[in-house]
Amino acid sequence: MVTTSKRQDVVTYCTSHGISERRACELLKLHRSTRRYKKRRRDPEELVTRIRELASERPRFGYRRIHALLQREGRRVNRKLVYRLYKREGLAVRRRPRRKLRANRPMPLINIGRANQRWAMDFVHDWIGDGRKLRTLNVVDIFTRECLAIEVDTSLTGARVARVLDALVVKYGVPDGITVDNGPEFISRALDKWAFEHRVTLHFIQPGKPTQNGHVESFNGHFRDECLSQSHFPTLARARVEIELWRIDYNTKRPHSALSNRTPEEFGKIARASLAECSRRALVAEPSSDELAMQVGPATSVCERIEIH
Repeated sequence: MVTTSKRQDVVTYCTSHGISERRACELLKLHRSTRRYKKRRRDPEELVTRIRELASERPRFGYRRIHALLQREGRRVNRKLVYRLYKREGLAVRRRPRRKLRANRPMPLINIGRANQRWAMDFVHDWIGDGRKLRTLNVVDIFTRECLAIEVDTSLTGARVARVLDALVVKYGVPDGITVDNGPEFISRALDKWAFEHRVTLHFIQPGKPTQNGHVESFNGHFRDECLSQSHFPTLARARVEIELWRIDYNTKRPHSALSNRTPEEFGKIARASLAECSRRALVAEPSSDELAMQVGPATSVCERIEIH
């Protein structure tokens, strides 16, 4: 489909080669008043400048997340306007080619209805400036999408994974289960002992099917795209500092599309507050045995779903 602006350009080209404007407009089925129309709309320069600044600060953010950040600043701006200015300024994010994965039979869907119900873990590899290998252990809460920890070192053993989980349990509590792949650190005796002592179920995905641990794989993709690929780490200490700063930014500032452009921290606070309110109501109420039999079912279902508006 040829746009109106393109037709206007063709008419201009025809008139420059001796064809009358009337004849050119007839051939292109363009009204002469449309041909002579001059755009009067002026784009707000202050908004254009702010879009450039945000795109410079976060080069891997597309126009949708830029629009979410502008709204968070209190600007009432249309998403289509942001898209037009973003595209006009040549800020479009370059799409990286993705491998076509063979279709797998998916695992049965699990009903995650609250924070701390299921975590997911995985490793990511990179390099330090001095040539040494860099490994990170990423731990994500599947419900809130919060990145609970990114442990950074040149080598991470099963015992080290257990120590990281001990620290997270002190801060967040014990999860019901953790989804992992079949890496040597995750099938080690150290992690098996830790899971047994804390009564945590380890859910192992099928070998060669990372899509069964899709939440942490999605996080890993954003982590590599927005942090590892955008930074150079001359030392291990520098890598730990910059990766931790990115983790905090991911949890507290980065809008997440699956959470209605809330940050994981915002969503987590709402979810935990809703769960606490359900628990408080259940403890405060003291119904009779007949009323209790009628109320336990609905109250439990509300707490499990935690519908957030």
